[in-house]
Amino acid sequence: MLFLSIIFIGISYIMFFKPDIFWNITESWKSDNAYGPTDLYKFSTKFGGVMFFFIGLVGLIVQIFFE
Repeated sequence: MLFLSIIFIGISYIMFFKPDIFWNITESWKSDNAYGPTDLYKFSTKFGGVMFFFIGLVGLIVQIFFE
């Protein structure tokens, strides 16, 4: 659980602070004329990054205090 929580927090960092890198990894290969992520994609990726961070944080709290 601890390792998974750290992975989630790491992914959340990339999603929130570097959505362009996340787009290059996950979406750029899907189109030939890829000019970059749209503003909506960046917003939704940042929102997902916040959710991933909270999931990782809850996992860390559970690991530290309840096991």
